[in-house]
Amino acid sequence: MSAGLFGLLDDVAAIARMAAASVDDIGAAAGRATAKAAGVVIDDTAVTPQYVHGIAAERELPIIKRIAIGSLRNKLLFILPAALLLSQFVPWLLTPILMLGATYLCYEGAEKVWSRITGHDAHAAPVAEKGEDAEKYMVTGAIRTDFILSAEIMVIALNEVADQPFLPRLIILVVVALVITAAVYGVVAGIVKMDDVGLSLTQRSSAFAQRLGLGLVRGMPHLLSALSTIGTAAMLWVGGHILLVGTDELGWHAPYGVVHHWEEAVHHVGGVGGVLAWLINTAASAVIGLAVGAVVVAIMHLAQRVKGRSRQPS
Repeated sequence: MSAGLFGLLDDVAAIARMAAASVDDIGAAAGRATAKAAGVVIDDTAVTPQYVHGIAAERELPIIKRIAIGSLRNKLLFILPAALLLSQFVPWLLTPILMLGATYLCYEGAEKVWSRITGHDAHAAPVAEKGEDAEKYMVTGAIRTDFILSAEIMVIALNEVADQPFLPRLIILVVVALVITAAVYGVVAGIVKMDDVGLSLTQRSSAFAQRLGLGLVRGMPHLLSALSTIGTAAMLWVGGHILLVGTDELGWHAPYGVVHHWEEAVHHVGGVGGVLAWLINTAASAVIGLAVGAVVVAIMHLAQRVKGRSRQPS
């Protein structure tokens, strides 16, 4: 009886050790997958603050919260199940779907560039929409853009752990979704509330705190404006890069081959070769993104004109 009990305890201990090792493996894999998607996380962080630029201070955090919840819903309820099912049964569909999303991202970025050139913001909430309606419009736009970035994050993470069994793969991707969403929108919340922190510091008795606070108050509008520009560039860069890599995976190797040749040409430059190669890839991706986005913008504007003319009374 005692021998059987000790044998059972040994089995339980072995199972516990296996479970602990499995948890460690999942944690390590989740860390690798999160790090692999870090570039897109930075893009997501740069894109989001523009949606609360110019909003009343008391509405900034509620709007960011709504966008964060929408982002998490995107990842867990839509992107994750779809990505797992596609990777399990029709993995060849992942690349074309991701490229469609990238084309939309290029369109968003090119539309913003066109808006700055013409002075007309096509993504601004209609004048008739105020208060809750305007917030809903902005949140919807932010969540729609986040969907594309989140899709790339999750697909990158999925590719990193594709060799894992289904259940550990699912757990890893859920961890990645939670960690990345918390990181992105935690940083965004900190950025947009930094001017309030600065205002609080200006009311302190310390001269250093007052100078620091005044610097934050004066600097934050410039930072938010810079982030808006970075966010637009990030849309073009990320979208163009997805298209560049996707065309290569689908069999059209020429564009990626040219960019890769340029990268190889500077890769061995002493000390800065890796940086130069990254800059070339990024610049080429952004140019591709802008070109594709400009074509889509032209098509959309033409379609809107034709639609407007068809509605005019004859």
